[in-house]
Amino acid sequence: MTFSSKAEYGVRLMVELGRQDGDQPTSLKAIAEAEDLPLSYLEHVVASLKRAGLVASSRGAHGGYRLTRPPAEIPMDEVVLALEGSIAPMECFTSAPPGKVACSHEGEASDACSTRLLWGRVQMGIVQALQGTTLAELVEFSRCGHTAPLPEGVTSLPVVQAGS
Repeated sequence: MTFSSKAEYGVRLMVELGRQDGDQPTSLKAIAEAEDLPLSYLEHVVASLKRAGLVASSRGAHGGYRLTRPPAEIPMDEVVLALEGSIAPMECFTSAPPGKVACSHEGEASDACSTRLLWGRVQMGIVQALQGTTLAELVEFSRCGHTAPLPEGVTSLPVVQAGS
């Protein structure tokens, strides 16, 4: 499963907002410069985050964006859902209500879909990882650089390549 650049840039934007001290808004230009991201694209990304109630904006000479809640209260599934719209390893997961699968097979074949179990587990693994990670953890990780400890039970980060 590959997340879009919108999700990547949005998470980086949220981390940068989380790194800011105090309740002062941060300009999108400052975030773009700090993260080396295109300002015009960030304008679209931040609009999705604002619609989801994750960030608030203020206008004026000292305007910008700030988080609406402390980073420890923002689970990453909220951020990714605001940016991606859904977390679905297969197309048949996107057209169904949450927790359900709209199998693309016809009739009785949909009840016996041989891959439903696999893709359901993949989806739940991703959702659980996102729900179990807060923005505060990512902010702390960004401050520590690459020397930050990995989650409990994880000894290294896997590298998965297509065709492997």
